[in-house]
Amino acid sequence: MAKVTSADVARASGVSRTTVSYVLNATQGVSVSDATRRRVLDAASRLGYAPSAAARTLRRGRSDLVLCVLPDWPVGPAVEAMIDRLADELAGRGMSVLVHHVRGERPLTDLLRAVTPHTVVGLAPFDPDDVRAMRQAGIGVVSTFDDVASGPGATTDAAADDPQRRIGLAQAERLAGRGCRRIGYATTPDPRVAAFAGGRLAGVREACAALGLEPPLVVEVDLSERSGAEAVRAWRSAGVDGVAAYNDEVALAVLAGTRAEGVAVPDGLAVVGVDDIPVAALASPPLTTVWQSLDLQAAYLAACVTAALDGRPQPVRPRQEVELVPRASA
Repeated sequence: MAKVTSADVARASGVSRTTVSYVLNATQGVSVSDATRRRVLDAASRLGYAPSAAARTLRRGRSDLVLCVLPDWPVGPAVEAMIDRLADELAGRGMSVLVHHVRGERPLTDLLRAVTPHTVVGLAPFDPDDVRAMRQAGIGVVSTFDDVASGPGATTDAAADDPQRRIGLAQAERLAGRGCRRIGYATTPDPRVAAFAGGRLAGVREACAALGLEPPLVVEVDLSERSGAEAVRAWRSAGVDGVAAYNDEVALAVLAGTRAEGVAVPDGLAVVGVDDIPVAALASPPLTTVWQSLDLQAAYLAACVTAALDGRPQPVRPRQEVELVPRASA
C-alpha cells in the first residue's frame, strides 16, 4: 500500500497542501478557521496519515530521536533496566530512544544517514572518524566510556575507583565475612563481556590476597544445570566453600548445580551474584548479590543528552555505587 502523503490529506479535505502543513504542524501566527482545521485533522485521521520523521526534523530544525549505541554485549536484565530508565528520563523532554545493537562491520555513518538522530549516546568508545562525521552533521555526541584499571594508560586513581573491581571486592569480603576460607569464581564463557568479568575477578583476587586466602579457583559456567554441577564438583574437590559469580544468571546456574549435586547452600557452598535482577530474590535459596547503581547511570546518560539539547557542558560522571544485598545464599 502506498504511503499517505500531505497531498492526499489536502485532496480529501479540499484545501491546499500549505494549509494542511499549517494545521498539522500547528504553525504559529497563521489564521486557519476552526472548521478548516477540523476538516484537515479529520481527513488525516481517516487516511492514517503519519508525517515523515525526516521532514519533521527539517521543519523543527532538530530531531527528537536519541540513538543509543549498544556494544556487542548480551542484553540481559541489567542492560534492559538501564535502557528502560533512560527512555523514561528522556520521555519527559519529548525525546524517543532508538537502540542500535552493534553487529558486524556496518559503519555507524550508514545508520546515521537513515535515522538522523539529534544525539548519539555511546556505551563504548566511538571510532574517531565517526565522531568527526557526527559533529560535522550537527549530531550531538555523548560518550560514556571510561577507561578503568584494565585499560592501557589508566591512572592509579582510576584503577582504585573501577566499579568492576569494587564489585569483586564486595563479593569476596562477604564470603570471607561469613567464614569461607577457600573462594571460587564462576566466570562466564561469553567473550563479549570479558572486560567486566576480568575486572570483577581482579577484585576477588585482591580481596583474597588481602585476607590471606588462596587465589580464587576460576571455573567457567554456562547457563545450564549440567555446567553448574560440573563446577560445583570441581570446587568441592578443591575445598572451595564460597563462590563469587560473574552475575546473577551465572549464580543461578551454580545454585542449580548445587541442587543437582545435593550440596547445601550456604552451609556447603555459599554463593554471591551481581546485579540484583528480579528473580534473584525468588531463587532457592534467595540469592545474595551486589547491586549496581543502574538508575544513577541511566540518569547520568539522560543528563548528558539534555545537556547536549540545551547546549550545556556534559555533566561530571557520578561515582558508580555498589552495594551488597544480603540474602540466604551467603
